[in-house]
Amino acid sequence: MEKYTVKDIARASGGFSMLAVDQREAMRLMFAAAGMPHADKDITEFKVNAAKILSPYASAVLVDNQFCYKQIVEQQAISPKSSMIVAADQFIPGNGIPVDNVCIDKAINPFEARKNGAKALKLLVLWRQDEDAEQRKAMVKEFNEICHSAGLVSIIEPVVRPPRIGDKFDREQAIIDAAKELGDSGADLYKGEMPLFGKGDSKALLDAAKRLNDQINMPWVILSSGVEANLFCRAVRIAMQAGASGFLAGRAVWSSVIGLPDTNLMLQDISVPRLQHLGDIVDELMASR
Repeated sequence: MEKYTVKDIARASGGFSMLAVDQREAMRLMFAAAGMPHADKDITEFKVNAAKILSPYASAVLVDNQFCYKQIVEQQAISPKSSMIVAADQFIPGNGIPVDNVCIDKAINPFEARKNGAKALKLLVLWRQDEDAEQRKAMVKEFNEICHSAGLVSIIEPVVRPPRIGDKFDREQAIIDAAKELGDSGADLYKGEMPLFGKGDSKALLDAAKRLNDQINMPWVILSSGVEANLFCRAVRIAMQAGASGFLAGRAVWSSVIGLPDTNLMLQDISVPRLQHLGDIVDELMASR
């Protein structure tokens, strides 16, 4: 059995220009806030159309089982120029937020995912300083084994959250601590949060991204949640100058079209050029190495 590697979800330059459409109840909230219909079918339709329109410009597309994995496979929505990543995380809501806890989604069969065209699986890992590190590491170890048993690439996405108890929370230090804990965990690709939400002057951002890079012993990319869309291109540049190899992002690409008329046309006119430009940045920075 052929074992996929990170090269199978990368651009020819070796960098990653990957699109995420795996947001779940958070996307429904975005639709509702924009006054758009937000039944399951509305969310699914947007995801499938986004995959069809944007995947020719993405090295890979991340999909979720709740809303669109099956439909994207059935409709062959992902371009042959791209690759599919399947989210193998189950989101557990609580405390008034859509994702309060996460576990491995055992409904995702890695061999079936591979047969359906997937080359990688992704696992969100919520990192809280007052929760059991050994439990997190055990979940990542199990996830890596699931991926590698089917020859799939393992992508982990540590996202920091405030502690359950107390109100002291240093997000920037937490991002570093999460990388210290999971940056050498045997996964193939690390999807990390951008330090300082991509704000501030370039030197401060670069220094913070270098501190993160120092803790990660695998290729890594940044996500766009929490980063203003008009700052994301700069964030990708700076993260890559620090050692990252690209991005896996959704909101920075398509969130601005939610609530606009003619959504598919807006994806074509607004999101496609944005994704193309981000891909150009990735290629430029990879070529400079």
